[in-house]
Amino acid sequence: MAITASSTVFAQTSSGGGLPEVRVDANAEKETATTPVIGYRAKNAATATKTDTPLAETPQAVTVVTRDQIVDQGATNLQDALNYAAGVRSDAYGLDARTDSVRVRGAYPDVYLDGLRQAYGYYTSTTRTEPYTLERLEVLRGPSGMLFGSGTAAGIVNMVSKRPLQETQREVGVQLGSWNRRQLQADLTGPLTADGQWSYRLIAVAREADTQVDFVPDDRRLIAPSLTWRPNAATSLTLQGLYQKDKSGTTSQFFPWEGTILPNPNGRLPTSRFIGEPGDHYDSERKTFGWLFEHKFNENFTFRQNFRHSENENDNSYHYGDSFSIAGGWGADPIFKRRIGRFLDSYLTRNRIDTLDNHLESHFATGALKHTLLIGADYSHQRENVWGATTYSEIDAYAPLYGNRVEPERVAFPRTKQRATGVYIQDQVKLDRWNFIAGLRRDRVVSGAEGSEDATNSATSKRFGVLYAFPSGWSPYVSYAESFTPQSPQQGQVFRPLQGEQWEVGVKYEPAGRSMAFSAAAYDLREKNQIAQPIPNVYTQLGQTKTRGLELEARGSITPNLDVTAHYNYTDLDPQIEGLPRHQAAVWAKYRFAIAGVPGFSAGAGVRYMGSFRDVSFGGYGPRIPSVTLLDLVLAYETAKWRYALNINNATDKEYFSTCLARGDCWWGTRRNVVASATYRF
Repeated sequence: MAITASSTVFAQTSSGGGLPEVRVDANAEKETATTPVIGYRAKNAATATKTDTPLAETPQAVTVVTRDQIVDQGATNLQDALNYAAGVRSDAYGLDARTDSVRVRGAYPDVYLDGLRQAYGYYTSTTRTEPYTLERLEVLRGPSGMLFGSGTAAGIVNMVSKRPLQETQREVGVQLGSWNRRQLQADLTGPLTADGQWSYRLIAVAREADTQVDFVPDDRRLIAPSLTWRPNAATSLTLQGLYQKDKSGTTSQFFPWEGTILPNPNGRLPTSRFIGEPGDHYDSERKTFGWLFEHKFNENFTFRQNFRHSENENDNSYHYGDSFSIAGGWGADPIFKRRIGRFLDSYLTRNRIDTLDNHLESHFATGALKHTLLIGADYSHQRENVWGATTYSEIDAYAPLYGNRVEPERVAFPRTKQRATGVYIQDQVKLDRWNFIAGLRRDRVVSGAEGSEDATNSATSKRFGVLYAFPSGWSPYVSYAESFTPQSPQQGQVFRPLQGEQWEVGVKYEPAGRSMAFSAAAYDLREKNQIAQPIPNVYTQLGQTKTRGLELEARGSITPNLDVTAHYNYTDLDPQIEGLPRHQAAVWAKYRFAIAGVPGFSAGAGVRYMGSFRDVSFGGYGPRIPSVTLLDLVLAYETAKWRYALNINNATDKEYFSTCLARGDCWWGTRRNVVASATYRF
């Protein structure tokens, strides 16, 4: 049972029969872009505007994944939570315990937490976010460099943290699941003082688990305290902290085509095969502290300041297959194709990031025009130190004999840094049923590596959009947006910034008297200077990429007892940086019901479809990946105090590939994952 601002009421008739579950929201009129939401349909979001704006009045595609949806679908990581989000390919690299491989509109989105960028570069983002700490996920599809500066043309995934509530709500839970998963979790919140000035929230997670790959753990320890001070109705300050330590490895073995998707005389390698050495690890530790401050001077002026300091350490030492050599990746054994070459990467990465965003929101009118004016400035500073080394060996992939681990001596790479400052102004204007938005931003970014001159990049980003809200609930719109993204140096190499632009036309529909929302968006998106890795630890920058697509989405409640979310994506990327299916679709539905007069039961099912595709990149062609359809299930029973649930993802246990890259390696998708959970609320 997720903690929300709602309560669940079970009514009984006088004869002992049960009525259907009734969900009562005491704060239905107070829903904002950060408060809990009942069901799958949020009405407001902040990521696209940095203001609390109704989605029906936002001229750009935004998907909100609510806490209820995360809980119902049993999401154990960010990829799971985005499985049913429009415009998203949530598992571009499938089973990869190192990071969440999410793509939006065919490219890498930037990941934010509470409106502040979470990471710069790969190894600063590989402490995977724990979904139990989140209230919602907002996916802004397409660029928003005008507001964030760091937003790529692909879009932004903005994670919204759970925050202290002024109503006492507490829960503890346990999970048991596939691959020896054992997890304890707790979420406690409520007032600290009788007058409500102080409130708190404390979230804790402890997990020990294996994965579908031998010798690869998935252990976690997390504690996230937060404290809110509201001295009056105009002022609030929320202090946030987090400590997270993960012990894992790499589930991605980088196996070659032959033996995975293509025939090998020795047969297909099992999905559990591990070609490293016991003792391989991919461990990370994240420590953060920050605050969210807001003060309303009056009805017309509000000031906000958000700040976060993050320290992340990633200590990894793991083997992976050399699938980039001749003879289809079996360069060590081209005749018998049993022995595979393998790299051992051993790296220690330490990164510190400070991010700050200030803005002033003003409401005023000029004649018939009603304005919401936003003026802001933000700053970020990241510093990174890397020590590493790589060695090479061989192993029989079909009958591995372990015990040959030799740890290389790490050497220091040049220290890198990046400082970014930006100023922006945005005006949201309403004229009767017309909604206009326009904004302008100026960025200056200084990047450098130790021993070389700093590189300075400046850019101006703009956006504009117009939407008309018909009385019937239909709201067509058109928008234009740009992006400018400085790219973090990688192992001493400095890169040119990403630059992108997008035109989007769409329509949103919210039928009167129905708790449903529908949307359609077509877009033309172009970006240049993307970074690609033809082989691990080797980076190159590309020219312009062009993406066109269509996205359809529906979410909400068809009846009081039936919640649904569905989407369809068509994505055409030219040239392809990595394999991407043109067609994706998914639908999920959950129905609440009573059995023998006992209410509180619910059952849900979801179907995810990914069309066939092949990777065409770096002058090569990968094998065609077959289309795949996956089934997810949930069965739950809930009372006022307890929630019991059984979630089964990939219920038919399909063995499939998320991608096979043109460079020579294949990546498995996740096999059947069963998680049983029990939660007690008090």
